[in-house]
Amino acid sequence: MLTIETRQRDFPSLAERVYLNTSAEGIPPLPVIDALAQYGHDKLLGMDGRALHEAQWHATRQEVATLFGLTAEEVGICSCSSEAFNLAALALQLTDGDEVVINDLDFPAGATPWLLPDCRATVRLWKSRDGALRTEDLIPLLSPRTRLVSTSLVSFYNGFRVPLAEIIPAVRQHSPALVAVDVTQALGRIALDLHDIDLIISSTHKWLLASHGGGLVGVPKSRAAEWTVPAGGWFNLQNAFDANRFERATVKPGAASFSVGMPSYAAIYCIAAASKYINSISVPNIAAQADPLVRQCLDELKRLPVTLLTPADPQTQSGIISFLHPQAEQIHRQLHSQNIHVMHHAGRLRVALHGYNTAADVERFLEALKQVLNNVS
Repeated sequence: MLTIETRQRDFPSLAERVYLNTSAEGIPPLPVIDALAQYGHDKLLGMDGRALHEAQWHATRQEVATLFGLTAEEVGICSCSSEAFNLAALALQLTDGDEVVINDLDFPAGATPWLLPDCRATVRLWKSRDGALRTEDLIPLLSPRTRLVSTSLVSFYNGFRVPLAEIIPAVRQHSPALVAVDVTQALGRIALDLHDIDLIISSTHKWLLASHGGGLVGVPKSRAAEWTVPAGGWFNLQNAFDANRFERATVKPGAASFSVGMPSYAAIYCIAAASKYINSISVPNIAAQADPLVRQCLDELKRLPVTLLTPADPQTQSGIISFLHPQAEQIHRQLHSQNIHVMHHAGRLRVALHGYNTAADVERFLEALKQVLNNVS
């Protein structure tokens, strides 16, 4: 990931293409593919494979805990971030008069559970300005009735990084709200400081470079009571097979309550390998390699006839750059024909730069983009 040799060894599929779409789908290193194969071998053992599966479960929680800054006991695993947020909504048990704050740069998974007809809370929308979420716009939305402030650390839409160091004190000062942070677009790419966050959620198939089928949940022990999911199942229960199991169901507290049923062990093998790989390099080293590429790309895009959606402030930048162009679909198609992969949606083009990207990737992308812009103008 950090040298030509290790890139060729661990990411051979990148040899002939420029892949700048990690914010949609990450490219797993070969150790993750090997881990998936290992799951298959262990599954062939039938019930005798369960001990091996369980070992991977524990290894995954420990590796993720390192990334989250928590202990393994404070980490739970479900199937995806959407499931995690819906389980979180069950845990909160919101009632009439409660309020939830969401924002207009967030991914649907973290915003829509609070917008469903059966959610009794009032939703307050924290609106962005010039592509940024400002603390002074959040404060008027907070009150003694605010139960939750939910946000992504990095916006999937334009790469804006929320300034948690400003937001958390504001929430604590003006409300009793819990704070939930989705780190999907940061995990494995940005060094995390999640001190005083009440609920951490992430997908696994993007910057973490694992597979689909994983939803990571972090709940500090101090917040276990607030984030205990009242759901049936068995893996999440303390008394699933006890003598009193048909009299009452007793849910494990905190993060463990989000793991309702049989774990998706195929995904867990991949998450364990991907997290170990990321931790072995270290996220700060990844950022040190990829951040200059973001600045290089952003500086060049400012000179081109596109409308940047990513704010200019380097303190709020991440691995994502987004921009608009009237011919975005055609630009995307022509770039793809040159084996240059970026994201396109509704006129928006999105570039994502990870540790496996190089200065040559950025240069090839920019040169191709300039040529395409000349053709479509």
